[in-house]
Formats: sequence, structure tokens, C-alpha cells
Amino acid sequence: MDSDDSLPDLLTLAQLKQVASTQPQPYRVQAQVENSSEKQTQQGKPYYEIKLTDGEESLIWRIFDGSPLFLDASKLARQAWIELGAQWVDTGKYGLEPKNAVMRTLTSDEMQLLLAGTEESRQRGLQDYGEIATRVAALQDPRLRGLADLFLQKFGERFRRTAAARKNHHARRGGLVEHVAQMMRSAAAICSAYPQLNEDLMIAGVLFHDCGKLWENAYADNSFTMPYSLNGEMLGHIPMGMELVNKLWRELLDGPESQAWVHLEPASEMVRLHLLHLIGSHHGEYAFGAPVLPKTPEAVALHHVDNIDAKLEMFRRGYETGNELGNGIYERVFPLAANLVTPLSKFTAPPAAEPTPQ
Repeated sequence: MDSDDSLPDLLTLAQLKQVASTQPQPYRVQAQVENSSEKQTQQGKPYYEIKLTDGEESLIWRIFDGSPLFLDASKLARQAWIELGAQWVDTGKYGLEPKNAVMRTLTSDEMQLLLAGTEESRQRGLQDYGEIATRVAALQDPRLRGLADLFLQKFGERFRRTAAARKNHHARRGGLVEHVAQMMRSAAAICSAYPQLNEDLMIAGVLFHDCGKLWENAYADNSFTMPYSLNGEMLGHIPMGMELVNKLWRELLDGPESQAWVHLEPASEMVRLHLLHLIGSHHGEYAFGAPVLPKTPEAVALHHVDNIDAKLEMFRRGYETGNELGNGIYERVFPLAANLVTPLSKFTAPPAAEPTPQ
């Protein structure tokens, strides 16, 4: 319950979607206006369609002519920070509807708290980033370790606020850190099962495979808005990631430590080339935007690790926010190919029987 018992509970948008039903329920949400557009009903009456986001989930709020908040809603600018309290109803086809809504602007402190995420997401982000830094420090190849460490030093802050995608998976502030950390865990496990794989290359490949997204899917400093850029649109994250690795590599070669790398095996140029191949081939197929197909064991493994983590995140989100079509059946989540079915629960052994008294 909120600290002020006179107020309805404050929920995240994801929590609201989970608990909303056909019966009105009083809740508050805090969010940023992602965009607002004026539209018309079939009868020609005006209404506003406002997309709200709290960094984890989004919600479409439709406010019609005649509503007490219609004039206030018409003045809402993009990136405005608001609290919306209402009797929330799940209308089904048209989503959640706030009845008897009350709106106010968030304070600066409330805005910063919302930007920081929930306590759970903050702790998860710290843990994931710490694990990434630990795995980077453990790389045995000094060239890959130096490259990865330089990346984190120069771009760590931007990395922390970048999403892994705009829509399909880990599409939230800090989502790329989550994606990379989980991929590193999977890559380490696969390398343990297949020791012929180059684990240093795999871990570095995971770190850099989506590094171009720091200029394609990065959120603004103090906003949940993910701006579009000409570089992101015209080049895409794969070419930009390869360019970034080459730039950082040249910086390393200009440093004094590179003198000790001259006689290392494999040769430094081969290390760079194999890392670039992992970035270039990680989408797996030409049809999915890969400029080159995977041609090494590490490239194949990285592609599948990436795909598995993305797909399982889509399942998680589908179960959390998707509409239940039937008993244990949830509506399809794009780009998955079919409806989702609740997975089989893990086996739990029954408690041991109490010994029979003699």
C-alpha cells in the first residue's frame, strides 16, 4: 500500500496490466508521455491518443471530447511526466481505460526516481553490469581484455541506458546490459560443454555484438524517449559496431602495452578479424540483416545464444502481459510464430513420509 493510505496504490504499468479486470479498480501510475496525437472517432468527434511509458512497459490512453481532462490532455507535450489516478477497467479489445481520471505533473524528485527504475530493476542492473565487468577482467587474451575494458571505460554510462531493441526484446532502458549479461552466462556454459570453443572470443563477441546499438537504441539522459538518428537509420548497429571496434583497436595499438603483443599467438590481426566476424554474422542469415553468414564455431554459437535469449525474453513478456486466450494459452507475441502455451512446471519431489511409529 502507498505510504499515504488515502491514495490508491501506486503501480507500474506492467503491474497494472496484470491486475486490471472488467471491474473498475483504483490505482495510480506514473509515466512519461512518449507521444500524443489528435484523432477522430467514426462520428467525427475529436479524441487524443496518448502513449505513456515508465521505462518497462507502455500504455495507450485515449481521452475523448467531453472528458473533464480533455483540455489538459490536449496540452500535454511529448516527454511530459505525469501521474494518472483512476478507476481502471480492462476493456479487452481497446485495452485499459482510466475512468474518473485525475492527473498531475510529477515533481523533479519523482521524475528521477521513475527514471532510476524499480528497486528490483535497479538491483538487477547493478548486478548484471558488475558481472559483465568481472567477466571482462577475467579474459586471458590481453588484447580482448584491453579492448573490452576500454569500451566499458569510455561508454559504460551510455551502455547502461541503452535498450537491446526498440520493440521485440529487452526494449527498455538498461535492456542491453540485461541481454549481454545473460548471453555471457549462456556463452560461458556452452564453452564449458564444448571446450574447443574460444571462450575469450565468445565473451568479447557477446559484449560487442550489439555495441552499435549504443547509437541506435540509446535513451536520452533524462528521458524514456529513444531518439532516432541518421547513423542508426542509414547504417544500422552492425556496421556501426564494427566501426567502433576498429576505432578502439587502433587506440589500443597506439598505446605502450601493444608492444608486448607483437609476438603473441594467435596474431593480433587474426584476433581482430575473428571478433569483427562475430559482430557481422550474429544475425545468422542474410534475410535477418547479417552482412555475412557465420563461418566459425564461435560465430554459430554466438548467433544461437543471442537468438535464445531474445526469444525467451519474448516468452517472458508474453506470459506477463499477453491476453490469455484459453486455459494456459496466450496470444502470439510478434515475431514469435505461434500462440504461447504455459510451460510445464518443474518437478518437485514430495516430502519424505514420516516414519511409522513402532
